[in-house]
Amino acid sequence: MSAHETTKYVPSHPVARWFEDRLPLMGFSKELLDYPTPKNLNYWWTFGGILAFMLGVQIVTGIVLAMHYTPNAGLAFDSVEMIKRDVNGGRLIQAVHSTGASMFFFAVYIHIFRGLYFGSYKAPREVLWILGVIIYLLMMATAFMGYVLPWGQMSFWAAAVITNIFSAIPIVGDPILQLLRGGFAVDNPTLNRFFSLHYLLPFIIAAVVVLHIWALHVPGNNNPIGVEVKDKRDTVAFHPFYTMKDLFAIVVFCIPFAWFAFFAPDIFAHSDNYIMANPLVTPAHIVPEWYFLPFYAILRAIDFNFILDSKLLGVIFFGGSILILFFVPWLDTSKVRSGNYRPAFRWFYGLFVLNFLLLMWYGAQEPATHIIGPFTVADTSKLSVVYYFAYFLVILPLLGRYEKPRPLPNSISEAVLTEPRAVSGADPAMPTAH
Repeated sequence: MSAHETTKYVPSHPVARWFEDRLPLMGFSKELLDYPTPKNLNYWWTFGGILAFMLGVQIVTGIVLAMHYTPNAGLAFDSVEMIKRDVNGGRLIQAVHSTGASMFFFAVYIHIFRGLYFGSYKAPREVLWILGVIIYLLMMATAFMGYVLPWGQMSFWAAAVITNIFSAIPIVGDPILQLLRGGFAVDNPTLNRFFSLHYLLPFIIAAVVVLHIWALHVPGNNNPIGVEVKDKRDTVAFHPFYTMKDLFAIVVFCIPFAWFAFFAPDIFAHSDNYIMANPLVTPAHIVPEWYFLPFYAILRAIDFNFILDSKLLGVIFFGGSILILFFVPWLDTSKVRSGNYRPAFRWFYGLFVLNFLLLMWYGAQEPATHIIGPFTVADTSKLSVVYYFAYFLVILPLLGRYEKPRPLPNSISEAVLTEPRAVSGADPAMPTAH
């Protein structure tokens, strides 16, 4: 029997057996709990469970908030204040939902960067990775629309600036812009559209998450050494080993989450968003939420014309910085999955993480801010944009050809229980035998 084979579950009670024959929910649940999982997964792998938990928190709190929110340009700002002041537990529910968005993105960034380091996108897990990127895009759309709903100054002007990006697209740009806004400017129809989509998209995310988990269970989990499961000695049952580990990680994750919700519920909010939206007064510095800042910095960095107009060029780089993630499984040509066995890759990956954080900082600064002598944020951010795209388009393809990886262990058990023996750094799915 292979590591991923399961036997059919047959309940002992005749009623349960009758129901199971017609709708095998209990057998499916048991299969998920007994699913053979690599025994060397560390705590970086618990962020998948944390993300599922956070999605549930956001959906539940969002439904409660929607019961009291009024999606009207003249009433939305006051309805948010009413939720905080007059609804029983409203302040806590609103705080959990707003800070939960930031905690959700914090967890998803760790989840993505873990996948990039350990090669979780490599064959046969390309579809798993693509579904994950789709979830990330849906999260970004949902978060942006949710940011508009309080209808404060920053919410209104962020909607105006970001939706205006579509106007740079030739031919179809203006129709898309008017469809999003519901007119020629950000107004009440825009708020209604964004509220409807913000309510709908989390359920679509949940559906794609189900596909994501399904796609995970076909090839099985990746693991820190990137070697495929050989037999049952390489695995343990998902329950109780990883259910308890994930539960512990969720509890630890909830400690800072609870601190933000109880003691600093407005720490991630912009002060201008506590002023009601005014289309006649533009904020001095329009800034999106922190989890959008790297991509906002890329958009602002393209302020020059090169064949195309700077506005269209900026939109191309902005969209390309996210869409390029879909092609990572084919851009990385190395046959070794785990970054633990790729010495050169680890340096470039570390620089990529630092560069991403630097782009986040650039996005929060004014473009004219001087950094070093005459060089401003607008000048130096261009170097970070170059490295961001060079990492995917140049470094990953070339490393696969010229990097010499460290020897891989023969199996997960060998890496966990004994000292790894020197073997050729070939495809981790088929390590060279002694």
